[in-house]
Amino acid sequence: MDTSPTATVPGYPMPRAAGCPFDPPPAVEELRAAPLAKVRIWDGSTPWLITRHADQRALLNDPRVSIDDRRPGFPHVTAHRAGRAHSTPRMVTNTDAPDHTRLRRMVTGPFLVKRVEAMRPAVQGIVDRVIDDMLAGPRPADLLTALALPVPSLVICALLGVPYRDHAFFHHNSSRALDRSLPTEEAEAAGQALIGYLDRLLREKLADPADDTLSDLGARVTAGEMSHDEAVHMGVALLIAGHETTATMISLGTLALLRNPGRLAALRERSEDPKAVAGAVEELLRYLTIVDSALRRVALADIEIGGATIRAGDGLLFDLAAANRDPDAFTGDPAALDPGRPARHHQAFGYGPHQCLGQSLARLELQVVYGTLYRRIPTLRLAVPFEEIEFLPDGITYGVRALPVTW
Repeated sequence: MDTSPTATVPGYPMPRAAGCPFDPPPAVEELRAAPLAKVRIWDGSTPWLITRHADQRALLNDPRVSIDDRRPGFPHVTAHRAGRAHSTPRMVTNTDAPDHTRLRRMVTGPFLVKRVEAMRPAVQGIVDRVIDDMLAGPRPADLLTALALPVPSLVICALLGVPYRDHAFFHHNSSRALDRSLPTEEAEAAGQALIGYLDRLLREKLADPADDTLSDLGARVTAGEMSHDEAVHMGVALLIAGHETTATMISLGTLALLRNPGRLAALRERSEDPKAVAGAVEELLRYLTIVDSALRRVALADIEIGGATIRAGDGLLFDLAAANRDPDAFTGDPAALDPGRPARHHQAFGYGPHQCLGQSLARLELQVVYGTLYRRIPTLRLAVPFEEIEFLPDGITYGVRALPVTW
């Protein structure tokens, strides 16, 4: 493959290799050997694909790189997204400073490390109760619906002030809103359903505030610090991110460990060692890199990097999974799962000013689940052959349709 800086590789995004769902596409892995390469996307444009760990860190933290999807040259994921860019409300996910700084500051408080750590006993209680329910239920069980979805949903509902009784509604609509295989109008209808739902909740909080994040957002609306629409869309983003990605990590992490019984046994033996569990979480985040849609940016000025010149107006795609397998960034064999590997510097949460807001909460939930599940159910195993597990490659994250387990 020609991997000179001016090479153009057709057909991005590329499918993951059959039978190796945890690994990035082989062609993307090959591209990491190049300084930089261009790829052709759906509209015929050729943004730069950034695959190296160091290059991603440099560019994602560079003020000359913008997340503003209204700018010319921005590499939109679909024609629908491109068409709606100028009508989509400004959020933390599509604004640069100072708007991004203002909006992010509105919701930083609940996700500060100390405040999240104070939630550990409550999260432990949730995990224990959900495992109790799973053990009392039928076997085999679907780990996705029995544990992976309920745990983060219960946590984010309590944090936001969203009634958990509505979980089936927002699970259904959030998965459809993120499903790239659906017709545009169906995905958009699911997104609008979530917006309408959060709009009603926010209005209730404005009339009768409680001790939760939605009420805090309502207070900022009342104070004139943010608009009602901004608060609603912030609530939608937090609700989706707060359960969808963590649920995927719980199920895929368990599947990866069940495929590596020696690693699972070692983690089970050290499940009461917080540092060992935290290290395993970081390695699983690195190894799986569940974000299956490249981070997208556009250059605001000419940038010299990797022996190439990125021109102002050029689109940029950041393949996080490729960077998380970069041998220059991680010791040993980065294609292997090694829970003892120092991996905290992975890119699973992105990097720079737009790094995932809820990463501390996700880490806490994963630490509690991984430190509890395999200790309490030491005989946990797949209830079907691995080859029968159905993967879902068409969302923002990749995951499984179900994870049948028994014990």
